[in-house]
Formats: sequence, structure tokens, C-alpha cells
Amino acid sequence: MSQPSPVQLDGRRRGRPGPPALVVVAHGSRDPRALSTVRALLDRVREQRPGLPVHLGHIELNEPLLTDTLADLDARATPDAVLVPLLLARGYHVKRDIPDMAAQARVRARVAAPLGPHPLLVDALHARLVEAGWRTDLTAAERRTSAVILAAAGSRDPDSATDTRHTAHLLAQRLGVPVLPAYASTATPTIPTALRTLAARGRTRVAIASCFTAPGRFATECAQAAPWIASAPLGTHEAMTNLLLHRYDESLEKGSRANAA
Repeated sequence: MSQPSPVQLDGRRRGRPGPPALVVVAHGSRDPRALSTVRALLDRVREQRPGLPVHLGHIELNEPLLTDTLADLDARATPDAVLVPLLLARGYHVKRDIPDMAAQARVRARVAAPLGPHPLLVDALHARLVEAGWRTDLTAAERRTSAVILAAAGSRDPDSATDTRHTAHLLAQRLGVPVLPAYASTATPTIPTALRTLAARGRTRVAIASCFTAPGRFATECAQAAPWIASAPLGTHEAMTNLLLHRYDESLEKGSRANAA
């Protein structure tokens, strides 16, 4: 005879506990291409990790909002969730907005680190540059005149700039040429300023590496400023899928160590 499922105090029936839900937290965009790209990325995550509940929540501009996603998980009697920001550096959203929304939820929600800086992020950036036309067999003379601008959204939070500089450093090590961070808004230098800086150093063969997760206004404007080639947003590259799952697993491991201490 089968055993009855336990019932919570609020009357909801509870089944066997599964893994904590993965909630990918996107910023949100008015560009419809951004939402379709994020949804396609989540489909890739589900394919790679069957059985893992994968959900989407937005900070603003798109549905579902993160608050609604967390409320829906609570309604489904999902006890735990890991919120992985689909953001490439620290900043106000990572340090304040997402933790505040998590703290207000009835679901036990822990917030993972943003996607960058990390070698997997550099894998995706490098691959997109190669797709755009960057050659991996540059001659010594070509290297002396080549450089890359790592184009990011920008933030007033100094930690965001620190993370972007770290990512630029990792990408420079991979490419063997200087990589200079520049920003679409809020922070400096801008793309035109970075181009002038590089030109003054004799770096006239400059590519734009798009440090954006999905198409949108900032990514488009940065690409249009490229004097040579510009890579596509990171989108559904395999390294992005692996990085989302890595941040999820990393957060669970940190939680396990903290509980054991």
C-alpha cells in the first residue's frame, strides 16, 4: 500500500524533494530579440540538465518578473531555488535588486554570482570574435597593430568596472593583444574614446567584442561603432549554458559547506 504524501501546514501536498529550482534572472529589454534569445538559452540549459527545474524571471521590462516567478514557485510548493543572474559583472542589480526580491519571497532563494568574470565567459567572447572574422594565427606584425575593445553596458558601481577589467585581462591573455574595456552608458571610457586611445598607441586594427548576453540597443550601438569587425552578443553559445549551470552548482556547493561548518 502506497504511503500518503506529506502535507504542509498550509494544506498543499508535498512530493519527494527534487533539486532546487534554477531561476535565471535576466535584466529585461524592450527589444523582442532579447527575450527570444534568453528563452532559447534556457532551452539549452534544460537539454543539458534534464530533470532540473529551470525558470526565468526578469528584473524589469519583460514578463515574467522575478517576483512573479518566485511567487509561482511558492504556489507549486517548491521549497528552494538558486537565482543565477544573467549578468556579466557585479552591480546594483546583483548586489541589491535581486537579493531584495529573494528576501521578500517565501521560497528559500539563494543568489549565485554573476556570470563574469570567468574563463567560460572568455570562451564565449573568444568564439564570437572568431565567428566575426578574428584570426587566431595573427603574424607578429599584425599583433602590433591589433587590439580589441570589450564593449559592456556600464554601471556606476565600481565593482562592475573591476569585473569588466578582469574579463578584459583574461581575454587579452587568450588573444595575445591588448583588450580595453569601454562602455555604452554611465561609465567611461566610451567606445569612441577607447578607439582614440588605441589609435594613439598605433593600434588601428580594432575589433569590438560584444560583452552582452543578447541583442538590444546597447549591443547594436557598440557594434555600429566598430571600425573593423564586431562580434555578436553571447546568446546561446555552449559556454554560456555551461556557465549558468556552473554558477548554479557553485552556489549549492557553497551552501553545503556553510551548512556543514
